[in-house]
Amino acid sequence: MTEPYVRSDVAAFLAAGQASGAPAINELPVAEARAAIRAMGRVMDLPPEPLAVVRDLACGAIPLRFYDARAVRDPGPLILFFHGGGFVFGDLDSHDSFCRFIAQRCDLPVLAVDYRLAPEHPFPAFAQDAEEVARWAAAGPQPLGHAPTGLITCGDSAGGHMAVLVAQRLGAIPAERPVLAQWAFYPFLGAGDDWPSFHAFGEGYMLTRAAMDWFDALCGKPEGDERYNLLLGPVPSTPLLIQTAALDPLSDPARFYADKGRAAGAKVVQIEAEGMIHGYVNMRAALPSAQQDVENLLAAGLALLED
Repeated sequence: MTEPYVRSDVAAFLAAGQASGAPAINELPVAEARAAIRAMGRVMDLPPEPLAVVRDLACGAIPLRFYDARAVRDPGPLILFFHGGGFVFGDLDSHDSFCRFIAQRCDLPVLAVDYRLAPEHPFPAFAQDAEEVARWAAAGPQPLGHAPTGLITCGDSAGGHMAVLVAQRLGAIPAERPVLAQWAFYPFLGAGDDWPSFHAFGEGYMLTRAAMDWFDALCGKPEGDERYNLLLGPVPSTPLLIQTAALDPLSDPARFYADKGRAAGAKVVQIEAEGMIHGYVNMRAALPSAQQDVENLLAAGLALLED
């Protein structure tokens, strides 16, 4: 078998990780694993950019953070962002730098969601929170301070799952304002592990099968629930951007879902980050080449809105 192409900065990053001798996250208690992820995030991501508006608010008991590069903005699309982390890690701070960059680069407001995490809150907590916030934001509530004309659901990994899930749920039962597009970056789709990419990249490329099994166990891994296995859910005709990482075990189900979107009549843009691993959007300091991938995906997402 031909060895896959690995970028030089990715190869150096993987080699350093292997040489460190640090335990895998799935070998640690959840609290220690979260602390380790937070510590790594502080050195792997770029520093946050200043913005005109960065404001914490809430939808009921669900914490949110609103970002805008403009102090005053006319009605328009709102990006609803869900962070990655296997439904176990992540919060408003873990993806703060990336959300600021999205708001600045896209010149659109961003609302980040601090949904409940497993194992304290197993499935369907994240799905319930995602849909609740989406319907709340689509109604343009006064605390939001912005009048959205529609939502762009957006997220990476587990957050990409929620971006697709919300598009499915609001496609089936519409909210006050529509989902204009769904931007899913190397999404987890809950579609099982019987895929060639799982076998090819499930060890030695950042996201391992052992870690995915651990996430599934902590989350509850419901059998046959279309809010978890999104390949079972109703595929909307909402425009879809999917970016996959070529060295990601999750890449095959994401490609398959892109095909399902096309079959459903959706405008689909699929971009592959060659030689890249899972999780790169908030690893742009450790993986400098990832910045161009982020630029590419946001440009493609904006172009999708214009079609």
